[in-house]
Amino acid sequence: MQSQPMAFKKKISDPTKRLTAHVCTIPSATVTQAMAAAGSDAVIIDLEHGAIDYATAHAMIAATAGTSCAPLVRVTENDAAQVKRVLDLGAEGIVFPLIRSAEDAVRAVASLRYPPNGTRGFGPFLAHSRWGTSLMDYREAVDGSLVCCLLVETRDAIENIEAICAVPGIDAIIPAQFDLSTDLGISGQFDHPDFLAAIAKVEEAANTAGIPLGNVGLAKPQADALFAKGYRIIAGFDILWLKAMAAETQSWTQ
Repeated sequence: MQSQPMAFKKKISDPTKRLTAHVCTIPSATVTQAMAAAGSDAVIIDLEHGAIDYATAHAMIAATAGTSCAPLVRVTENDAAQVKRVLDLGAEGIVFPLIRSAEDAVRAVASLRYPPNGTRGFGPFLAHSRWGTSLMDYREAVDGSLVCCLLVETRDAIENIEAICAVPGIDAIIPAQFDLSTDLGISGQFDHPDFLAAIAKVEEAANTAGIPLGNVGLAKPQADALFAKGYRIIAGFDILWLKAMAAETQSWTQ
């Protein structure tokens, strides 16, 4: 199957585009392939909260081949060794959790790049096949195309958000509402004034810096509201959609 070139970074850079980047927590290449074939702009293979190991992540990345869907991976921490490993599995980009400072953001960006511009070690023995290149052509083929997405989910990140957004090389920022509200001591209270103020600060900083924003949009009214506020990327969760549809089907029997 012919591999398509990496394109998600280019899509993000176009301010006229509205995009999807759905979170895959189910350890299944079948689920990922279905979401990619449905036209998703990206999937986020979730190593942080999902039940996915590295071998399954490789299969899920491979399952997006032949589509325009970008296989991104959410790692468990901002760790160069882990980033290197999933990029070498063929990931098109990384979603970094728990970014707290500009220094964290600098380290994240550097882990996506080869020296002298970064810290990534060379060994794309699996990745080059995913992108239809030779081993030694892989570096040039992906240079400048890997996506860096940061999750803002702590009080520290809110306090440092302007400095974080000033770091070159960030492609998108997602305020992670579940973790952020929990860290603020108001878990799940998405209408709480403190939560709304934190989100507003992230939105202002990202918009000022020209960094696209993403957020969870599980239903069209929620997605429409995000797009109206200038968000560019909406995300859903495979497991939540599956559970919701199963529950709805069960209600038909009543």
